[in-house]
Amino acid sequence: MDNPLSPVVYIVDDDISVRESLQHTFSTFGFRSRIFKSATDFLAFPREIRPSCLVLDVRLPGLSGLDLQRRVFAERFAIPVIFITAFADVPISVQAMKAGAVEFLTKPIDISHLMEAVQLAIAHSGEAIAQTESYLSLQRRYATLSQRERQVMSLVTSGLLNKQVAWKLGICEITVKAHRGRLMRKMKASSLADLVRMESSLGAASAGGTNASVDAEAHPAVAIPDSGLSQADAARR
Repeated sequence: MDNPLSPVVYIVDDDISVRESLQHTFSTFGFRSRIFKSATDFLAFPREIRPSCLVLDVRLPGLSGLDLQRRVFAERFAIPVIFITAFADVPISVQAMKAGAVEFLTKPIDISHLMEAVQLAIAHSGEAIAQTESYLSLQRRYATLSQRERQVMSLVTSGLLNKQVAWKLGICEITVKAHRGRLMRKMKASSLADLVRMESSLGAASAGGTNASVDAEAHPAVAIPDSGLSQADAARR
């Protein structure tokens, strides 16, 4: 039975011999893979929330590889892209790398370079998914707070003492302490410093650091801070 957490390599190439050869290679190295003959076929495949990467031909019928890369970056950020091509086209390779591709390899493919890039991409994909899950869990906990608890959290994490929070809100200090205790439990914060970090994460999301509007069902598209895949040398670390 397929483990939903096991990594998978998606292969999109219009040449069946290339698809099957790559699938066999990945199987040899212990990776599951799924093959597609076109960008359209790949986009029609249901999203899977698991560490993954996309090995993608540049020249495809219909949507090109670069077109698909843009779609993946916008909709399925946690699937890093590795390009393969039979044509050494420097401008296209530069464009692909600037758009965040992990690697750009020419056929015949050097298997050692390919596997190095795949392993790096899978690792970053797993990290991105974990960060997303952690952030969504934080969002869900925050959603359980009452309006008053959110006010207390905001004031406490800004550095105000309980009595200052009480004065600000026009309530008793003992009431502030009660709200503070409840919100700490709901947020699963072990300390004030922990709570400050949570508030900072939520604030950064609201300011655009992460996509706070994406819910748990759509979380493959949540924007995560720089994964390290945006530079060409990242694939060679």
